[in-house]
Amino acid sequence: MANKYKCVKCGGKECSVKEVAMNGTGLSKILDIEYNHFLFVSCLNCGFVEVYNPDVLRGHKSGKLGTIMDILFGD
Repeated sequence: MANKYKCVKCGGKECSVKEVAMNGTGLSKILDIEYNHFLFVSCLNCGFVEVYNPDVLRGHKSGKLGTIMDILFGD
């Protein structure tokens, strides 16, 4: 992802990628289970942030906790 990045706001080609895990509502919130994973991609030129769902990028729902390495280097 990082080598193909182009900011939609300023056209910058360098970015920072962070993986964020969040819990949902209901039982997962009570048990503090973090099953929602997202990639936050920040443009290093202007700071614009895009949010990606790693399951969509992979083309399937992950049965286990995915990591940013799966997206960057493949499964």
